[in-house]
Amino acid sequence: MIEDRLRAIIRDVPDFPEPGIVFKDITPILKNDSLCTAVVDEFIERLKSIEIDAVAGVESRGFLFGLLLANRLGVPFIPIRKQGKLPFRTISESYKLEYGQATIEVHEDAFAPGTKVLVHDDLLATGGTVVAASKLIEKLGGEIAGYAFVISLDFLNSRGRLTRFSDNIISLVPYF
Repeated sequence: MIEDRLRAIIRDVPDFPEPGIVFKDITPILKNDSLCTAVVDEFIERLKSIEIDAVAGVESRGFLFGLLLANRLGVPFIPIRKQGKLPFRTISESYKLEYGQATIEVHEDAFAPGTKVLVHDDLLATGGTVVAASKLIEKLGGEIAGYAFVISLDFLNSRGRLTRFSDNIISLVPYF
């Protein structure tokens, strides 16, 4: 089972990026090509009933599997980046993190209005980042097709913040 394989390899890093936070590190997954393939295969299986026109990956770990998902689904990949990192005209959205504040951006021509976008990130914690990403997509006239996370920290009760955009929320490894 993919969840067990991932739990066995995800590394806990205490007090990162600040004291009191236990960071869930997915980089050990990236050393295992067959596990990376299994992650993408599992997402594809769970997404098969959802209409998806594009995949948006949230910087930076959302790029890792987000691009692979877009490629396998045969749809465009949309990078959502930290402020000042995209070279063309952008729109932005500011939000609060678990441990600070940030602004993300997307190119204003990233997709056409009406596009059904899957939002991917490695981890769902408080939901601030993906809510901001969802608002960016809606500002451009897109529709949130769903969410795909490798990990979700369900004890933070953040799924409720996402259901106003979409009920399609996939997490391969939930922590309760």
